[in-house]
Amino acid sequence: MATAYHNLSDYDLASVPDASNMHFGIVVSEWNPAITGNLLKGAIETLEKHGAKKENILIKTVPGSFELTFGASQLIDNSNVDAVIALGCVIKGDTPHFDYVCAGVTQGITTLNVTSGIPVIFGLITTNTMEQAEDRSGGKLGNKGDECAITAIKMIDFAWSLQK
Repeated sequence: MATAYHNLSDYDLASVPDASNMHFGIVVSEWNPAITGNLLKGAIETLEKHGAKKENILIKTVPGSFELTFGASQLIDNSNVDAVIALGCVIKGDTPHFDYVCAGVTQGITTLNVTSGIPVIFGLITTNTMEQAEDRSGGKLGNKGDECAITAIKMIDFAWSLQK
């Protein structure tokens, strides 16, 4: 979580496992494309930095953030991924739509995490303003895409450690 005390792109390089044998699915929302495009770029660059092969990163788009749960579910059911990263951005408006979308995606991702056996990484930025979203997608608070990529690598490693 980005705060005044923690940058989303800061992590201990030595604590990240090798990702060269890992397979990743990324589902990204087309809504707020300037933000989600930056999140995607950050995630891909970070995965590759830690050894992930381009051919082991499957990227699919969905129209909006509410569809991230379905997209993640389909990646789990129809591809050979070890983790799914769900990237989206919802900026608060004048109606309760923000609350419904954010709650639905949060519940959906949580359900997939406890039922699918595959880690699904929550990369939904939920902000009050576009400036806050920009700050969290490569701006002064780092890039949530970086954080999600590191989390995916670590969660795959965690899951694999229990299978030995």
